[in-house]
Amino acid sequence: MSESFTPSITTTVEPISDAGSNRKMTLNMGPQHPSTHGVLRIVLELDGETITKAQPEIGFLHTGIEKQCEALTFQQVIPLTDRVDYLANLSNNLCYCLGVEKLLNIEVPPRAVWTRVLLTELTRINSHLVWLGTHALDMGAMSMFFYCARDREELLKIFEMFSGQRLMTSYFRIGGLALDHPRGGLEACRKFVQMFPSKIDEYETLLDNNPIWKSRTIGVGTVPVETLLALGATGPMIRAAGIPWDARKDEPYSGYQHFEFDVPTRTENDVYARYRVRMEEMRQSLRIMTQALEGMPDGPFQADAPKVVLPQREKMKTQMEALIYHFKIVTEGVRVPAGEVYQVIESPRGELGYYIVSDGTSKPYRVHMRTPSFGNIQTLGVMCEGGLIADTIASMGSMDFVLGDTDR
Repeated sequence: MSESFTPSITTTVEPISDAGSNRKMTLNMGPQHPSTHGVLRIVLELDGETITKAQPEIGFLHTGIEKQCEALTFQQVIPLTDRVDYLANLSNNLCYCLGVEKLLNIEVPPRAVWTRVLLTELTRINSHLVWLGTHALDMGAMSMFFYCARDREELLKIFEMFSGQRLMTSYFRIGGLALDHPRGGLEACRKFVQMFPSKIDEYETLLDNNPIWKSRTIGVGTVPVETLLALGATGPMIRAAGIPWDARKDEPYSGYQHFEFDVPTRTENDVYARYRVRMEEMRQSLRIMTQALEGMPDGPFQADAPKVVLPQREKMKTQMEALIYHFKIVTEGVRVPAGEVYQVIESPRGELGYYIVSDGTSKPYRVHMRTPSFGNIQTLGVMCEGGLIADTIASMGSMDFVLGDTDR
């Protein structure tokens, strides 16, 4: 062997103490971790217990719902919107219906408008209850989960009364509602509005001054306000950072300009502030529901648009025109004038938008959803960097994302 092929043995051995300080570990959290509440993978780069980098990876639940919409008629898309976010299904129903109604240029009767407000606020409470119970459970407060599940059951009974379904309700329709109020439906809502304030008091008694809860949430998960806005965060995420943006106030829709309510904000911009904002939002939702119940108008629950809204069964028995309209709507669908629209509402997780394009046929040419979870989850990396592994759970919980809302 020639001298030029002599292997080098100049490797130096670092002292154990120095080697330990330079060593980093990559850890995959998810996509089946119970605290990700779905299928989310977070690639964590660790220096001991400290997170130096956090990279969320999405796409494990991709449903292709946006693409599926192009193969269905405008009415058939409504059940798909339920599945975008199973905790805010009526919010998605509402946003889509409002967009199509703009393209059709039809006006929804006041009874349907008030009912939509009533039930979407009930949906907000429903979503916040699931968030509160699971967020507290992630950090060891098991009793809170039981209390929230107990009270959410009353909500699901109301949804079942109105629509026949507890989860995927599809109760809103293009032009109004699927059905008028069920017998006892409004009374059940009144009982809930009277009962629920004491439950919120109960939650706050358990958590507000709980030393473990406060130590796990105060000062944890902060993100610069500029970063929140640059990454597209909305909803309680930015309101806990002092930004009072709320589509119900700033871009009123579906009659919200007729209701009095406040937009809760905080300035601490941490996990505890997001908790406080959502608790106050539930109180404000009760305030809106009370006004909707007191001012619920009489009259029709569907627009006077025979080429869009299915006729009542009684009319079909006596009127040939009603029978023809029913046949054409069911077999051909509703032809929507060519155009495009972007409709925004305030869902429990933040700004929800539907961009709908029609080419004049009975099927949408394009449906794109601007979902709040997608914007909020982008802040996770900044939120976790520099914190401890245990704080990742608290930070994720405070975001209240739904993976179906992200991978649509």
